[in-house]
Amino acid sequence: MKRHERMNALLELLGERGSMEVEEAATTLEVSAATMRRDMDALAEQQLLTRTRGGAVLSAVTYDLPIRYKRGHHVGTKQSLARAAAAMVERGDVVGLSGGTTTTEIARSLATRPDLAESGPQQHLTIVTNALNIAYELAVRPQIKTVLTGGVAHSRTFELTGPYSELVLDELTVDIAFIGANGMDPAEGATVHDESEGRINGLMARRAEQAVVVTDSSKVGVRCFARIGGPGIFHTFLTDSGIPDSARREFEERGLRTVVAEPDPED
Repeated sequence: MKRHERMNALLELLGERGSMEVEEAATTLEVSAATMRRDMDALAEQQLLTRTRGGAVLSAVTYDLPIRYKRGHHVGTKQSLARAAAAMVERGDVVGLSGGTTTTEIARSLATRPDLAESGPQQHLTIVTNALNIAYELAVRPQIKTVLTGGVAHSRTFELTGPYSELVLDELTVDIAFIGANGMDPAEGATVHDESEGRINGLMARRAEQAVVVTDSSKVGVRCFARIGGPGIFHTFLTDSGIPDSARREFEERGLRTVVAEPDPED
């Protein structure tokens, strides 16, 4: 594992557990304690964690890590989810994408899908997003019309939120929306850490004819601070094969169609 991948993984672990001892982190990531101390010191200099005696805790200001630090975690799973999501989209659709690492992979899958990447006089797809990084990547794709909502930029997730985002979304209709989440619970539905993001994500889902919450199975059973919604606004839950059978049944019983993305044998 390269150093940047290891540091990504360490930040993800801290995000899940809150704190870790040097020895524990070194064992988990299969490196020496000396290497782990250097990694923790480097991340502390970037203010992404706080060093403690014998370990580290995630800095309070980085509970939701910037996308550039999260790309290396669960990459294969996210790409499988992205391929499954892209297969749900038809040429000519208006697609809504919230911010997040998984939805960023969905944007990439759509941008490179052969029938959508064909050159021609007309654009083959419209993507509506409140994520600055997704709009940045898609802006160079002439076959895709990219609509970016207004709003105030979130420093950790690159998402635009606030009344300007709501004004834009209120004037649009979307065929299918893919909404990421930090937690997905059968009773509470999809949740995120930040209430302003939760409000915009929920609005985007309601503006869609079909709304899909998409997240890997590690988020199943997790409840975060701000609720996006459940079967009342979502039609489908897209996840990976790690979802427990009992949880899948409960989602289905509550009226949420659950789709499991199959991994690519080459991943």
